[in-house]
Amino acid sequence: MHLLQGMSNALVAGVPAVFGLYTSFYPLLIYFLFGTSRHLSIGTFAVLAIIIGSVTAHVELPSNSEEEREGDLDMAKVSVAVQLSFLSGLIQLLLFALRGGGVCSWLSDPVVRGYTSAAALHVLALQLPLLTGIPVQKHNGLLPSAWTLKDVLYGVSSAVPGTMGVSAVSMVTLIGGKVLNWRFKSRLHIAIPWELILVIIATFVSVQLDLAGPHRVQVVGTVPTGLSSPVLPSLSQAKDLFLPALSLALVSFSFLSTMGTVFAHKHGYTVDSSQDLLAIGLANTIGAIFQCFAVSCSFSRSSVQDSIGGKTQMAGLVSALMVLTILLKIGHLFEQLPKAVLAVVIVVNLQGILVQFKDLRVLWASDRLDMLVWLATLVCTLTFNLDLGLAAALAFSLLVLLYRTQHSSGVVLGRISGTDHYRDLRHYAEAKQVPGVTVFSFYNPLYFANSELVFTAVKEAVKRGQKENPAVSTEHTTDARHCLVLQLSSVTFMDSVSMNTLCKVLQELEEQGVCVYLAGCPDRVLSQLQRQGFMPDILPRSCVFPSVHHAVQHCLSTLPRSIQRVNADPENPVNHIMSDRRSGTIE
Repeated sequence: MHLLQGMSNALVAGVPAVFGLYTSFYPLLIYFLFGTSRHLSIGTFAVLAIIIGSVTAHVELPSNSEEEREGDLDMAKVSVAVQLSFLSGLIQLLLFALRGGGVCSWLSDPVVRGYTSAAALHVLALQLPLLTGIPVQKHNGLLPSAWTLKDVLYGVSSAVPGTMGVSAVSMVTLIGGKVLNWRFKSRLHIAIPWELILVIIATFVSVQLDLAGPHRVQVVGTVPTGLSSPVLPSLSQAKDLFLPALSLALVSFSFLSTMGTVFAHKHGYTVDSSQDLLAIGLANTIGAIFQCFAVSCSFSRSSVQDSIGGKTQMAGLVSALMVLTILLKIGHLFEQLPKAVLAVVIVVNLQGILVQFKDLRVLWASDRLDMLVWLATLVCTLTFNLDLGLAAALAFSLLVLLYRTQHSSGVVLGRISGTDHYRDLRHYAEAKQVPGVTVFSFYNPLYFANSELVFTAVKEAVKRGQKENPAVSTEHTTDARHCLVLQLSSVTFMDSVSMNTLCKVLQELEEQGVCVYLAGCPDRVLSQLQRQGFMPDILPRSCVFPSVHHAVQHCLSTLPRSIQRVNADPENPVNHIMSDRRSGTIE
């Protein structure tokens, strides 16, 4: 699989196939020494190759001779790909030094899946010229994939019959083989490697029929034997390549960390994400010195490695030795392999990514904001290409996060009869408000963007409570004070703006005769309020309780009530609380 995916992803990255073999050798050795996952297969990765290919596609190098121009252009693309990989490795090492491995947590699952789906569509468009033999122009700017597709459609008359025949036969063979593998998977201990069989047969047929000659089928070309010499990459284009290098660094480590965790949970061990960040950073920087492009883990290779019993990175070392054998001895045998066959291998294996479009149906039912993030990531990536598309998707994802925190003001809670549990009145029919008490629960941190909205909702809830849920007064008392309990257990932090707003609201409510109590306040928030002077200047410490139920119990002891009237209603929450107090079940 390293052989096939290495050569295929090299074509996606826009560099000669042999550099995919280099990338399948050197980084494996580095991760073998420094990595912590036992099951990941490190090497070329289609998404990273697409990012690199979107950059190398813009490389142009004018020259007089066509052959000279093609050779120099390939080396110019290799130079750009190596610089990108070296920069991405340096960024990963910098993140390791700053203990910034958590930065990849900003890549939410909808962002990652929308991004990889867009990348799959992008690579499909790039493979069409190889599948058909139709020449296309290089497109920069907006919607590059759409312009490539337009060129293919307008150039149908110039398609090469030999190339299309090779593509059609290869497609049918590979898809049919995978269907057979799936149908008889219970009987097969190891899946039949149809890609390898296809490559061998295609190479043999290409040599026998001279497909590169009269049939004008593009082939891989020269595959030099031996290892690449170490050369320190030039950073002459570092300024222009920084943004795609940052995308490479984040996507590479994000997939590595996610897949490493998946296999670690499956087999009952732990991985050190910080150490893996160091390992992948070294693999990319040292690999770039040996003319490799950026690497990560491959889910398909890792799954195969796991299924055949690989339990340590010794399996990766064995793979590296096999690639070394190919580089030193038999690489030249693949020089007549048609590029259309490698394009077919790429397209067929993208089905695992394209199936992610089913996410939209699930997200429509579960979380439509996440579905919006998924679609926005897809559209941004297809519109602005893979580097700017990821930046735009991240920005949109953060805006959605701000929207969630800003527009989730809180809810009014009621007590479930016979328990000390308080739940949202809108979702629990059994939950009833305690007369004279409004319990308001916050669901998010309180900060400058949502404090005004949240505390406006608090004041409105108190006004409604005073009208619709008044205290049960005695015949001689009609001025019973209303109580407000603020449940703060979900408030992880408050900034200075929200604390000042809280102070103003409490003063307003105090003037209206409303008693305010805090319940379930986290220690960190409590310390912030004390440092701010909120306690005891604005609110005495006696108004802070460990739970909502303790606060409500205290409220009941301060409100004048007709006990006879309360006891006459067996469904009234106060009746249960008072009986609990008499029986001693509530301290």
